[in-house]
Amino acid sequence: MSLRFVRIVGCIVGYFLLAALPLCAVDGWRTSASGRAGADQPMATQGAAASSTATSATSAGGQQRDASAAPTLAEMRAMTPEQLDEAGDKLRQSKDYLSARDCYSEAVRKHGTAAAYNKIAISELLLRRPDEAIKAAKKALRKDKKLAEAWNNLGVSYYMRGQYDSAIRTYERAISLRPEFPSFHNNLAAALMDTKQFARGAGEYRKAFELDPSFFEHSSQNGIAAHMGSPQDRAQFAFVMARLFAGTGDIERTLHFLRSAMEDGYAKIDDVYRDKEFAPVRSDERFMALMKERPVAVR
Repeated sequence: MSLRFVRIVGCIVGYFLLAALPLCAVDGWRTSASGRAGADQPMATQGAAASSTATSATSAGGQQRDASAAPTLAEMRAMTPEQLDEAGDKLRQSKDYLSARDCYSEAVRKHGTAAAYNKIAISELLLRRPDEAIKAAKKALRKDKKLAEAWNNLGVSYYMRGQYDSAIRTYERAISLRPEFPSFHNNLAAALMDTKQFARGAGEYRKAFELDPSFFEHSSQNGIAAHMGSPQDRAQFAFVMARLFAGTGDIERTLHFLRSAMEDGYAKIDDVYRDKEFAPVRSDERFMALMKERPVAVR
């Protein structure tokens, strides 16, 4: 797939997709690269494991009701914090993010835990409201400063507002608390790439990949490349990603990113013959064919 196609896709879907965004709002469902807070969510994080087994909740009149349906205000007021939390999780799974936020907010009114505030932050991120997400994430952190997922979600909120330096510092705080989460490293890498810290960004992508080799199946980096300001930046990004995958022996992704780098006119493409990371793929016939072809730069 050429980078020209990537740019077109990037313009359509934007830089913060629910299914293929470079950020992850992570919750307690402990998903893989999408934290991922489910494949359909930004990498935001919850902190407390969400129940996925219950299929009904008790209404105000004691009747059993479908938990996937949004409860009425009267029903929410009659529900326990635990029931509201469960209902909110079900609604979020069905992509009714506004109703999910309402359930979490009612749960907070009854019992304001860090995990509940964090779930409000996730819902606000899914509603594309970073300002509100920041407020909720900060409330979660006032309850529990060691809740790594809330630090991550605060970072996602800053990133959505274009405050990349603040996002970087916040992601680093999350990583210091939970370094085993690939989504945190993925998020930090995205912010580093946006601030042209390509070497550090590639290092964070490598950490995410080492923690979860399938993480690139869950997240797309095309959004980053699509909104970088210049062909030179996109070319640099593509080359460092090619180096990352060459080091793992992943020839398909290596060739994809190398071709993208050449199409954007990467000036130091011959570094593939010097960098040790490319050693595992140099003898591959497809690699040699691509380097012989040298695709013309697309401006």
